[in-house]
Amino acid sequence: MRARRVLVIGLDCVPPSLLFDRFRGVMPNVTALARRGAWGALRSTEPPITVPAWTSMVSGRDPGELGLYGFRNRTRDGGYTLRVATSRDVRAKRLWDLLGEAGKRVAALFVPLTSPPSPLRGQMVAGFLTPAPERGGWAWPPALERELTARFGPYLADVEGFRTDAPGAIVDALERMAEQHFAIAEHVWVRERPDFMMMVEIGPDRLHHALWQHLDPSHPAHDPESPWGERGRAYYAALDRHIGRLVGLADDDTAVLIASDHGAKPLLGGVCVNDWLIANGWLHLERTPRRPARLADADVRWEQTRAWGEGGYYARVCLNVEGREPRGCVPPREYERTRAALAEALAAIRRPDGAAMRTRVVLPERAYRAVRGRPPDLMVYFDDLDYRAIGTVGHGAIHVADNDTGHDTCNHDWDGVWVLAGAGVRARGRIEGAAIYDVTRTVLALMGVDGPPDLLGVDRSQ
Repeated sequence: MRARRVLVIGLDCVPPSLLFDRFRGVMPNVTALARRGAWGALRSTEPPITVPAWTSMVSGRDPGELGLYGFRNRTRDGGYTLRVATSRDVRAKRLWDLLGEAGKRVAALFVPLTSPPSPLRGQMVAGFLTPAPERGGWAWPPALERELTARFGPYLADVEGFRTDAPGAIVDALERMAEQHFAIAEHVWVRERPDFMMMVEIGPDRLHHALWQHLDPSHPAHDPESPWGERGRAYYAALDRHIGRLVGLADDDTAVLIASDHGAKPLLGGVCVNDWLIANGWLHLERTPRRPARLADADVRWEQTRAWGEGGYYARVCLNVEGREPRGCVPPREYERTRAALAEALAAIRRPDGAAMRTRVVLPERAYRAVRGRPPDLMVYFDDLDYRAIGTVGHGAIHVADNDTGHDTCNHDWDGVWVLAGAGVRARGRIEGAAIYDVTRTVLALMGVDGPPDLLGVDRSQ
């Protein structure tokens, strides 16, 4: 038996320890779905970051094939700047493209990297990177935008300022956003009757960055008496009610998949990658900023700089190569030797107390089937993501206690979640070894559509 319809509900940044353990008691609808089908951890992409992870999930392609290494990626003009990714950067066909070509009606709602929205055989509402939703241009077809605005009010693509130590207003906004998103999803599911519909709720990610120390007992700053822990549980209870109502609209010939793109873990601090490069003679400035500043705003002596880095959940470190960068100084013949020496030195960085870090330095060409776009030369995960990379310069130290883009107690982790049940699903119980690439294969198999033979992943429905 195949599924006539497939409903995918994406929850950004939800780890197995939360969904299947700590919050299981406040999420009866998700728990019931897991009992009816298969569930487990879902290994994310390398790196485990929203933009490449969701795009890999719906395309069956790895980030190297997609040329997506984060929210921002190096520009193709050979310079030193990065640009925020948009849907125009995606060359691979995604699930709604493949299913639409097979004659299926589709809907993609709030999926990351769908702005600007593109024509498809159905409906699309762009995801969280939508610039200035009040200006329009966030839905396809255009008439859908007018219809949804009239019915549900101004579109809430995301919340601002979620990295904060005063999270009350953020949690209120997250609850309003989830209510609107699920109301739109119910409306599209019932009115348009798509064969395939996928929605992604970005809210859990924002909640975790604001509240993780209150939600995770393993966090060094966890306070079991904090009222914010209960507020986080209440958010998830409301999320479960939204999921229950949407799944309740699905009939017996529908398969339902709940999935997250990556997990969450305590953030213990940051490694100032560019300050480290300066201290170790790889990066040179005309003068040190009086206060922390973006590298783009610093006066870099590029002709003497052999490497620089970009901060974020992980560090992207680039060599300044002659003939590749505008003012490169590393001779191409010295590239491999220089990269190896830098990788070894980065891996040896220690914690503030002198303890060894479990840092992993990855070469993109070894991590991916293909490398497109302009990848970093080195991908650095400090202490297995216990520490994030700090890209600003002028901290006066190699280690800092907090994120340089705002207060944050959460970093991304390698495992998200998946729950699959309903029509066509024979798999039962906890399944080990599932990966984010399995989602595309599984959905196509459930709907009886043959995808390209070179897709990554396996069908997990059987």
